[in-house]
Amino acid sequence: MKKHSIFTIVFVLMMAILVSAGCSSTNETTSNVEETNQESEEKSVSLLYSFAPESLDPHTDWFTVRAGVTETLVKVDENLPIQPWLAVSWEQVDEKTWTFKLRDGVTFHDGSVMDGEAVKQSFERALEVSQALQSLLKIESIEANGQDITFTTTDANPAFLSELVHTNASVVQVNAENIEQAPIGTGPFKVSSYSQDVEVKVDRCDEYWDGPAKLNYAVFKFNSDENVRALALQSSDADIAYHLPVESLDAISNSEDLKVESIPSLRAHFILYNSTKPALQDVKVRQAIDAIINRPVIAEDIMNGHATPANGPFNPRLAFASDKPFTAFDPEQAKSLLQEAGYELNEAGKMEKDGETLSLKLVTYAARPELPLISQYVQAEAAKIGVDIEIVTVENVDSYLYEQIDEWDMVTYSILTAPRGDGGYFFNVAYLPDGSLNPGQINIPELNTITEELNRTSDQSERDHLHKQAVDIIREQVPHSFIVFPHIIVGMNERVTNWKPGAEEQYMITNTMDVE
Repeated sequence: MKKHSIFTIVFVLMMAILVSAGCSSTNETTSNVEETNQESEEKSVSLLYSFAPESLDPHTDWFTVRAGVTETLVKVDENLPIQPWLAVSWEQVDEKTWTFKLRDGVTFHDGSVMDGEAVKQSFERALEVSQALQSLLKIESIEANGQDITFTTTDANPAFLSELVHTNASVVQVNAENIEQAPIGTGPFKVSSYSQDVEVKVDRCDEYWDGPAKLNYAVFKFNSDENVRALALQSSDADIAYHLPVESLDAISNSEDLKVESIPSLRAHFILYNSTKPALQDVKVRQAIDAIINRPVIAEDIMNGHATPANGPFNPRLAFASDKPFTAFDPEQAKSLLQEAGYELNEAGKMEKDGETLSLKLVTYAARPELPLISQYVQAEAAKIGVDIEIVTVENVDSYLYEQIDEWDMVTYSILTAPRGDGGYFFNVAYLPDGSLNPGQINIPELNTITEELNRTSDQSERDHLHKQAVDIIREQVPHSFIVFPHIIVGMNERVTNWKPGAEEQYMITNTMDVE
């Protein structure tokens, strides 16, 4: 009897609820349900990149600024002038002293305050672990006072401000337990999971100083196979895919839901010569290789028009770029140069000197899919003038070049030569004997002298003049053969809004990025 009574009461209550719901309009009920679904639906994007970071340590690797996890004191925009970021203003007190006023109200992902002392600690750690940052910033001392921070450099460093854009200059909470896998930054996203070489997931930080991100989270995945990246985009396994093979672009562009962004970059594709090898110590041999590179053909056929022939390290849009023409394709001139270097064609049609044929090992890597194709092209043209080139494809090109210096002669390489709108960076890291990106051990005294003068020069017109002088030496001595200025080729789903890749290749995820 008691059970029946409870059942009756429950039944009556349920009927009352249904009757009450029936008094509401159908449109109002549907609207409420839709609104609830929209609020509960999480927004996300999946990005597929060509190579993975070795760690998430912002002071030794490149990833966290691009992923919106960490930020630097200043940044560059698409037109390359320096813009405020974590610093709202700055002053160059004298040739060796810079003072920055930090943005108020910024906290790290753990809730701690970003102030002068926190920034000082971050830079002290960065300088301790990053050789690149040490050589670029040349910091002697750092002083913090509230929201002000002052840097004093060992020498005059006119490029100091622009070098602060470097990803290794990221501001992080140094007290984090595991900076290599879960750095604590100030950006709109924070690391939620990390599987090395496979995936990084970042979640929205609701307390971000510039307003919460539109996305709830983003997932970065990595694959060095360009065809896999293209297929992942086409099958909707990725919303954004970087460094696509040019042969896939038509199919992607013709897809109803996909599009291709081709952005002229500040990057150069080039051949880097190993100056420790006797054959390549002869400038005429390097000039001969340079003369068999048909730059317009590479730009149009291999790059499918998504590149510009290169006449030096810097894109023509930059004020300090060379205004001279690129090296003409001239196989006969290449043969003459090799003959001047003491080589003659033997009976087998090979260039020979002192009983040895000219055979070179060319290293390339698949993370940038056009580089192996360029390598094959150079190999074919070299064969026509009697030079044998063996192509070796490696996974981690930087490690290979430094650890196996005796094993390679040339490498097809790619780098942002003016990532912060100034060429001083490239001269310092790529040509000075102790440069962090000089695996070929280039050492050209005349070029070193100009680089050192550039490092002391503040006047922009004088800097531009020194840039061009340095480029003239590079064009003459050919420590590198610059081939093309490639576009950044990115495929993306139309659902991604309020975003496009930038020429600086620095900021992949922002708080304004959205999806439909």
